[in-house]
Parts: sequence; C-alpha cells; structure tokens
Amino acid sequence: HLQLVESGGTLVQPGDSLRLSCASSGEPFADYTIGWFRPAPGKEREEMACISQTDGSTYYPDSVEGRFTISRDFAKNTVYLQMNSLKPEDTALYYCAAVGDPDCGAEYTDWGQGTQVTVSS
Repeated sequence: HLQLVESGGTLVQPGDSLRLSCASSGEPFADYTIGWFRPAPGKEREEMACISQTDGSTYYPDSVEGRFTISRDFAKNTVYLQMNSLKPEDTALYYCAAVGDPDCGAEYTDWGQGTQVTVSS
C-alpha cells in the first residue's frame, strides 16, 4: 500500500489560486491511478479530479471543470491539484487517494490524511 501525504492547504481569498501536493515515498506513482477528493453533501467524499495510470487521462466533475487541474511529476513521485478561481464553497479537507487500477472509476485503496483548504474573505 502507498503512504500518501497531502500538503499545500491554507487560507486563501475568493478568486485566489492554490496548488495542493500529494506525495508518496513508496511505490512509483506511475503504477497507480490517483484521485483528489473532498467531502460533499450526502456523500462521504466526492472525487474532484483523477489522473489515470495508463495514459494520464484526467477526469473532473462539472463543479470544478475548467478551474481544477490534476497533474503528476514522476521524478518527484508527486501528484498536484492546481485550483484556480477558488470559491468559498471549495472550502474543505482535500484528500488524495490511489488505486492500482489503470483507469479512473475504480475503488481507491490507499488514502492520505488530508489537507485543509479554506476560502474566505
């Protein structure tokens, strides 16, 4: 199993940008599909972004499409979530997760502890 550590969460103002990081000191991220999650009403967590193991294809829900971008740096074994035009409703504890399946949509097996993002004026 991967040990995932998120970082980068902080207090920002509406409209600001922020980049979250998800790092692992274990197996290479190249062997995993990685997702970013946050709690959502009626759900334990909602997937905000995913990047697939196979070809790096990405997925975003409509709520963040065009504002959030997921990317990965194999050399640093880190996955990033770039968040732009942040809104107060983006305030949440953000988690990254990993699964050894090739594509997005699988059930994640490894989870980090989360990093808090607060968007407030």
